[in-house]
Amino acid sequence: MLAIAAVAIWIDERNSILFRQVRVGKDGIPFRLIKLRTMRTGVAGAKITSAGDRRVTAIGAILRRYKIDEIPQLWNVLRGDMSLVGPRPEVPAYVDYADPRWRKILARRPGITDLSTLVHCREEETLSRFANPEQGYAEVILPEKLALSLEYESHRTFRSDTRLLFLTIRYSLRPSGLDPEKICSQFLPRSPREIQTVP
Repeated sequence: MLAIAAVAIWIDERNSILFRQVRVGKDGIPFRLIKLRTMRTGVAGAKITSAGDRRVTAIGAILRRYKIDEIPQLWNVLRGDMSLVGPRPEVPAYVDYADPRWRKILARRPGITDLSTLVHCREEETLSRFANPEQGYAEVILPEKLALSLEYESHRTFRSDTRLLFLTIRYSLRPSGLDPEKICSQFLPRSPREIQTVP
């Protein structure tokens, strides 16, 4: 799968197959996250991607839909930068080191997937509804993701991590069948709407 994706990216863009970006890891230590390239080079844009972003290539849209672009992060796992399950690592611009929520998040190794990843599986579509997607992400989406990640961490078990990995693979292959509320109810005693963020 990776070989086919790499060839398709090269044919489409004739540029670097891999994309590297600085993210904040455990204890606030930055590292370079690796993904398959899904966006055109040399085109300026926001730090986050919303649906319809002109930077995303045709091949990239397919890779992003089925999360194939995330597979190279297994190298980050082998290097010890990340784990399979854990809060998604953010770019430094969105991390508030003074926020108690972030201090709790950064106490753990970031992961390829976690509960907030599944609940916000249609994040790009949601962001496209904001007049300012970056502001919408920082003020609405990110606080919800932080709250979900912290709530999951307080109920986390080896069994729940295993199930979360299975569901991530399942819904990466068939994303249209994912129901965020139903997924959340399998792991937490409260729904996403009931989980309150810490001021």
